[in-house]
Amino acid sequence: MTKPEFNEQSPVPVDRETDFAARERIAIIGMGAMGKRVLATLHARGIKARQLSCLVPAHEADALNMQSIKIEVFHDVASLVSWNPTLCVECAGHAAVDEAVIPLLERGVDAIVVSVGALASAPLREKINCAMTLGNSELTLVSGAVGGIDALRAARMGGLDSVRYTGRKPPHAWRGSPAEVQFDMLTIDKPTVIFEGTAGESARLFPKNANVTAAIALAGIGFERTTVTMMADPGVDQNVHEIEAVGAFGRLSIRLENNPLPDNPRTSWLAAMSIEDAVIRRLEHSI
Repeated sequence: MTKPEFNEQSPVPVDRETDFAARERIAIIGMGAMGKRVLATLHARGIKARQLSCLVPAHEADALNMQSIKIEVFHDVASLVSWNPTLCVECAGHAAVDEAVIPLLERGVDAIVVSVGALASAPLREKINCAMTLGNSELTLVSGAVGGIDALRAARMGGLDSVRYTGRKPPHAWRGSPAEVQFDMLTIDKPTVIFEGTAGESARLFPKNANVTAAIALAGIGFERTTVTMMADPGVDQNVHEIEAVGAFGRLSIRLENNPLPDNPRTSWLAAMSIEDAVIRRLEHSI
């Protein structure tokens, strides 16, 4: 059977045996707050320490006290490959998709990726397609901080006319972003649009917010046709995500108000739970 490509218009197929959990060897890429949550989830599911490893830069190992996690620790992809992982779970940021996930896909290691924003790059999507073909491997993208992705993907089957995303965060949450060049976040006292354009543009200009817009663009009508508005809103104290879509199916409107991850306020709790859910579904063979 011909293996279909990964692209913006089709999900990645899965065809698995039912006893996978006992045979999985899982490598977690990145051991920040999200990586540690994934590790705790796997331990809770009864996955043995010998089935687990992680990939972290050597300079981060001491700060993270890697010995305390009691699993195999690797600092480069070549060494990790020799451990023979069956699955990698990316929790390390956009650069890790290119530097670690793609080489592992090429070597037949399936991947679950949370840094969906990296796929705003068309050349990177092509590299992923090639890596999957070369390694006969599979890629799963998690929905992250937004919901309704399954409905949006289904709706495009009948044709989508428009998809709009509006993101609202309190002004202080935009510190360190390009918005600070144009706006004084300390003086904003009403909802203020800090960006309006396409999902592709937003992913390039606001990479720390690209996971949400990329997930919507990939599920719907692509990066250049998806409209994005980002706002600094002193009237909210959570990360607010709104999706509106219109098409042959009718109209879709979703609003999520996300609490931050307790261990990392810059990450939505729902994003962490989405990758935990993807790993559990993989283990239960119900993806």
